[in-house]
Amino acid sequence: MKNLKPLLIIVLFLFISCSSDDDSPETNIRVTNFINEVVDIMEVNSINRNTISWDDFRTRVLTRAQNVTGTDNPLRLALQLLEDNHSFIRKTNGTFISGSSIFCPPSDLSPVPTPDNVGYIKINSFSGNDQSESLAFAENIQNEIRVQDSENISGWIVDLRNNPGGNMWPMLAGVGPVLGEGIAGYFIGPDNESTPWSYANGAAILGQNTIANVTSAYTLLHSDSKVAVLLNRAVISSGEAIAISFIGRSNTETFGEATCGLSTANAGFSLSDGSTLFLTTAFMADRNQNVYGESILPDNVVSDGELIQAAIDYINN
Repeated sequence: MKNLKPLLIIVLFLFISCSSDDDSPETNIRVTNFINEVVDIMEVNSINRNTISWDDFRTRVLTRAQNVTGTDNPLRLALQLLEDNHSFIRKTNGTFISGSSIFCPPSDLSPVPTPDNVGYIKINSFSGNDQSESLAFAENIQNEIRVQDSENISGWIVDLRNNPGGNMWPMLAGVGPVLGEGIAGYFIGPDNESTPWSYANGAAILGQNTIANVTSAYTLLHSDSKVAVLLNRAVISSGEAIAISFIGRSNTETFGEATCGLSTANAGFSLSDGSTLFLTTAFMADRNQNVYGESILPDNVVSDGELIQAAIDYINN
């Protein structure tokens, strides 16, 4: 997750070009220095830093660098050896290097008809950090809630299916009226240090810091309404964070199939060649501090064809 503040890394070497075909000693030194730079960041910050043999890790990656041209291949090996399936590198040309073995493609979704007493909110992904776009995204969700809410609403369906993640904070700020106020989850670091995330008065909060908010927060007419959360395999990363936010909420159950299994948080680290390492630095945990990091299993395993009716039946019974 990009909003976690990484440790300050002092880069000692200027990386000039690791993709050159030049096999000169100077190029080899630059490649070695750059690989060491990346591995140093991983060693200090990875969620798995306490379970990895870093001498062996570094040796394997540097050996790979000696046998190939450029740095993509050894960096991919390093990402694989982290064994978190979530870390990746975004290069300056917009391409990515990943070591993940997990693939969670979206499914075809049918329209969701609901009776008049059931509210329906679809939470799509949000990418980027533009404040005006974040505000508009969160306020659009709250407006959808405001328009549908009435004394006749018995409960809400929160549809997270096919949400591939991105920036969780506008999603959290938007769905907050249905979620309710207070701590909704935690990030748990490699030494079991925890940082809560929460919703309060229109704001999505990390620790004590507001990350995203709306200008005029809405409050449900019935704050204890039942909520059915819809999940599928293509709920990923920050999408899984929103799913976790509802776990432990009273009058709430999840429906569908297990999520992708990337319920971990990434922090961005700038590298000396201009690329960015998005490194997994924390597990996600629910409000009761049950730690995930893998797939979220629904309370009710239901096929897509029966999913909506199962959610409606839960709300009405």
